[in-house]
Amino acid sequence: MASRREAAVLSSVVNLNVGPGLGDRVLELYRLQADLLRRTRVRELLDRNRRMRRYRRRRRAFLLSSLASVLSLITSTNRPVWVRNRGPGQTFWTLADSFDEEEWKAQFRVSRATFDYLLDRIGPAIKRRRTNYRAPIEPRRRLALTLWWFSRSGEYRYRSIAALFGVGVATVCVVVRQVTSAIVDRLYPRCVTLPRGPRLDRTLRAFKDRCYPQCVGAIGGTHIPIAPPRENPDHYINKRGWHSVILQAVVDHNLCFTDVYAGWPGSTSSASVLSSSDLYLKAEDRPDGYLFPREKSLVSDGVEIPVHLIGDASFPLKPWLMKGYSPEHQLSPEQRRFSYTLASARSVVDDAFARLKGRWRCLLKKSDIDVSMMPRVVAACCVLHNICETRGDSFLPEWNAETDPSGSYLRQPETEPYDGDTYCTAEVIRDTITYNLLTILQY
Repeated sequence: MASRREAAVLSSVVNLNVGPGLGDRVLELYRLQADLLRRTRVRELLDRNRRMRRYRRRRRAFLLSSLASVLSLITSTNRPVWVRNRGPGQTFWTLADSFDEEEWKAQFRVSRATFDYLLDRIGPAIKRRRTNYRAPIEPRRRLALTLWWFSRSGEYRYRSIAALFGVGVATVCVVVRQVTSAIVDRLYPRCVTLPRGPRLDRTLRAFKDRCYPQCVGAIGGTHIPIAPPRENPDHYINKRGWHSVILQAVVDHNLCFTDVYAGWPGSTSSASVLSSSDLYLKAEDRPDGYLFPREKSLVSDGVEIPVHLIGDASFPLKPWLMKGYSPEHQLSPEQRRFSYTLASARSVVDDAFARLKGRWRCLLKKSDIDVSMMPRVVAACCVLHNICETRGDSFLPEWNAETDPSGSYLRQPETEPYDGDTYCTAEVIRDTITYNLLTILQY
């Protein structure tokens, strides 16, 4: 009844001569239009309030930034509360500059000249930018800290090194990783390479002087102790029952590493590690199966003898990789002489591993660094070893792990002979060298 009255009133106001039914429709249209106008006004009001809040936030941020800029100009930026005073730890590093050559080498395992050489090569990569919070650790201390960590075995934890060098415990881990990566990235490509050109000729002559011909390096493997990893720890247990990763390396006559491949779990066989390495792919992917230039080969009794590596019984026999005869069979005098000569020439790899671990004792005992970082640590130690050997930075007798009075270092697992060899071209090459050794040495 009320709706009809409203419709009648609306019709009379707008002077419409309509019936009551049409008036209801007009009233409904009016209501819809009124609701639309009301929602529009509400939306405009919300938009206005939103713009006002945004304006106030921007004005507040502008005022705060202006105030901060003014305060930064009239106040000091030194914040001593952010810097922890590590006076006792800085004593060792402060005194390091006064060390004589002997004490310096005893602490950092390299001479000052070698240290400065390394700093010159990787200093720009380990230098950090100065900020308003604190002065960065200088590259010289970063390198010294890392060398000190490399040269100590696993019982020297980060906390001890942090106290000695006046840095935080977490900083030690960060610095070791950064310097290690800088050594590998900047120095590995130029320090660890297979011989080529004149260097290849010098290496051939050097092994020939050891009474073994056509050889440019000895290949071998050794186990590096690690802490049990979180993922698949059983895979890293070697035959001796401790966790390790395997280092496979090729060594030349100067006891320098010419190829390094590290990181495989300790339970992996030498042949499996070799077959997954770049060295193996480099040789086997070639159509002729030669690792070194073929023009350096010799011909004896119609058999081509390529330039090759030598290894122990745990490696497969290949045209580019020779090994001695198995002692399980009855050997002829010539075969025994060949095996003895090869083993004598191959001793360079054992000597290189002994020097590597004696100088950089982080490779002798389990360290608390993550297993994913160990391949880079091993590679960095090999680079440092090569630099020391090349520069004539002598290895001191007291560093030899075999003379350690405690005898607490982990014993290496025994090598397992590879039993997958079949009669092939490599067997013919080995027999030719065996029965023509003296003749080949006279070439």
